[in-house]
Amino acid sequence: MVKKCLKILCEPWRLAASAKLHFVSKLLPDKLYLYCMYRTYVGGKPNFDSPVTYNEKLQWLKLHDRDTRYIGMVDKYEAKRFAAERIGEGHIVKTYGVWNSFDEIDFDSLPNSFVLKCTHDSAGNVICRDKSTFDRRAAEKKIKFCLSRNYFYMGREWVYKNIPPRIIAEEYMEDSTLGELRDYKFFTFGGKARFMHLVSNRQNKDEATYGDFFDMEYNHMELTMGHDNAPIMPEKPKNFELMKKYAEILSEGTVHLRVDFYEVNGRLYFGELTFFQDSGFADIQPKSLDTELGGLIDLSLCKTEN
Repeated sequence: MVKKCLKILCEPWRLAASAKLHFVSKLLPDKLYLYCMYRTYVGGKPNFDSPVTYNEKLQWLKLHDRDTRYIGMVDKYEAKRFAAERIGEGHIVKTYGVWNSFDEIDFDSLPNSFVLKCTHDSAGNVICRDKSTFDRRAAEKKIKFCLSRNYFYMGREWVYKNIPPRIIAEEYMEDSTLGELRDYKFFTFGGKARFMHLVSNRQNKDEATYGDFFDMEYNHMELTMGHDNAPIMPEKPKNFELMKKYAEILSEGTVHLRVDFYEVNGRLYFGELTFFQDSGFADIQPKSLDTELGGLIDLSLCKTEN
C-alpha cells in the first residue's frame, strides 16, 4: 500500500485518474491538473506553452481564452436564446419548462415523451419515450447527481464553472425514416466550418455508437475520435449546406467551436455549442492527425489571453 501511494505521488498525473484521490484534484492549479489529465488520457508530456497538436491547443484555450460570452453559449437553456437570435426560433427544439431542482418538475404537465437535460454539464440527459414505463426514480438519481456536481472540475473547462445548475424538459425528437436522432457536429475554426462529425446509432443501447467525419464537400475522412465508423456510410443530411451556413454564423468571433444540429423529418434544429471537444483529451486516430488538426486552430485570434 505504501509503495502504491508513493508511486501515485511520484507520478502526479495518476492523481486525476484515481477515484479515491479525486478530492485532491480539486486542490490542484488548473495547469497542473490539466497536465495530469493529459498524461493519463492522451499520453506523453504536453506542451502547454507552445502547443502544436489539437489536444494541446484546446488545453491552451482553456487557460487563456476567457471570453465571458462563452458562458451563455454553453448553458443549454441560454444557448437556445443565443441561437434563436441568430438563426431563428423555428430551428429551436421546444422547451416545456426549466427548474432548479428535480422535485419542482410537474410531470403531469409534460407530454408522454420528453427529454430532461441538465443545463450546466455534459451527458446529464434522461430520455422518456413513454411516461407509463418511465423510471422516475432512476431519473431522479441521475439528475440529482448531475445537479450536485460542478462540471468544471472534470476537465477544468472554465465556461462551466459558474453556470447555475438547472433542469430543462425538451421535446423528444426522432427522425421517422431513420428511427433515431442523429447528431451533426460541425467543427469551426476562426468562424469557418472545416469538417463535420456525424454521430449515429447513439440511442440503441444494445449496439455501438458510430462516428463518421466528413469534409465540407461531404467526402468521408479517415479520422475517428472514440467511435468506429458506421458499417454503412450515412447519407448526407438534406440540410447540410444550411447547417454549414448556420455553424459559421453561430461561431462568429470564436477561435474554435463545435456547433451541433439535428435533422428531423427534413427540418433542421439547433443542438448545442461546445468549445472543448472531449475536453481536449480526444482519442484522435490516426494520431498523426492530432498535429494536422492542431494547425487549424489559430491561437492569435484569442483576444482574452491572460
